[in-house]
Amino acid sequence: LFQDLAVIPLLLLVTILGRKSDGSVLVSILTALAQAGVAIAVIVIVGRYALRPLLRFVAGAQSSDLFMAATLLIAVGAGAAATLAGLSMSLGAFIAGLLLAETEFRRAIEAIIEPFKGLLLGAFFLLVGLNIDLEGLFENPLRIVAAAAALILLKGLIIYGLARLFKVSNMAATETALLLGPCGEFAFVILGSATAMGIFDPRVNADSLLIVTLTMILIPFLARIGTGIRTRVKDRAIAEQLASVELPDAVPQRVILAGFGRVGHLVGSMLTEHNIPYLAVDVDADLVARERKAGYPVYYGDAANAEFLKRCGLDEAGALAVTMDNPSRVDDVARVARSLRSDLKIIARARDERHAMRLYATGVTEAVPETIESSLQLGEALLVETGVPMGLVIASVHERRDGFRKLLGRPNRREQVEAARKRLRRQQTQG
Repeated sequence: LFQDLAVIPLLLLVTILGRKSDGSVLVSILTALAQAGVAIAVIVIVGRYALRPLLRFVAGAQSSDLFMAATLLIAVGAGAAATLAGLSMSLGAFIAGLLLAETEFRRAIEAIIEPFKGLLLGAFFLLVGLNIDLEGLFENPLRIVAAAAALILLKGLIIYGLARLFKVSNMAATETALLLGPCGEFAFVILGSATAMGIFDPRVNADSLLIVTLTMILIPFLARIGTGIRTRVKDRAIAEQLASVELPDAVPQRVILAGFGRVGHLVGSMLTEHNIPYLAVDVDADLVARERKAGYPVYYGDAANAEFLKRCGLDEAGALAVTMDNPSRVDDVARVARSLRSDLKIIARARDERHAMRLYATGVTEAVPETIESSLQLGEALLVETGVPMGLVIASVHERRDGFRKLLGRPNRREQVEAARKRLRRQQTQG
């Protein structure tokens, strides 16, 4: 908002500098300032005392067309009055907008001119685009790019310094400098007025338009950089705070939840319901801080890190549930956990059938594919609603689930146990 309001003194300065005078420059500037001040004061006073009665009279006619025409008349009339006073028409229209914004008809005016906003904005940037000389960019690309970078850097440093001077935090000041460092669209208005009054040479104006356009193109990228820096700094601060939290002592048969998002939270609540102790870990610092504040046993850390898993009590854990929604992360955690304990029960969330097959090959005890489970739940609900007895439905779902597990490569636990018993008896007989 302050950047937009700064257009008023800049337009005034352009108007003053555009006047030709043979006398003292200081006297000319002071005279022009006095004339501009009187003109603006007249526009403001007349507008403040005449706008409301005029708009009330027009609104009483109950005609949207007449109200729209009156609004446009006020804007054009203020611009024409500013021109007669030796000021810029853009400045007059800007002041008219400020005056209209103070009336009770502000929202109605915004609704009426909404259809014209896109059209006029498009026409404005179309005219700006027609005036941009791309050949100048190709002729001197280094000079234009360097000037744009220098402008963003200089303006950003000034904004950062002012923000810090007003006690704005370091991160907020940095992000503000990145967002406001590039030029705004009002630069096109000022450059056009300055060129029309002969202040700028056409060649200088062409180069300036290129520089302003280039800086505006960079705004989305600078905004993304600022957001990324803010996120990383915030996460690092939270992570450092959470990393200092000591992990609890190992508890026999405690379940470790790798990931405490939507799925992990639900699994944790089910474990709590059956009085099974658990410990959850997650790499999302915001989530960990929020859940710890709510009283859940969640700790910050990477479950794919072998040393961290050991500190979480993996050696004494009863099971490991991997509930992350990132398949590659699930693979990493399952692989590391299986390398640390060959007898650990690992139940992992799988994205689909292929992912489940890959997890079984890694050595997980159970892989739960989201696509298959959602299909089984849908089929269960459909069978129940069509009148099939609940016992038969549950049996059918379990049968289908077991069939899918065999197809996906799940080891047959019973066969493994029987084979181990036979080997043991054989060894005892031979001994």
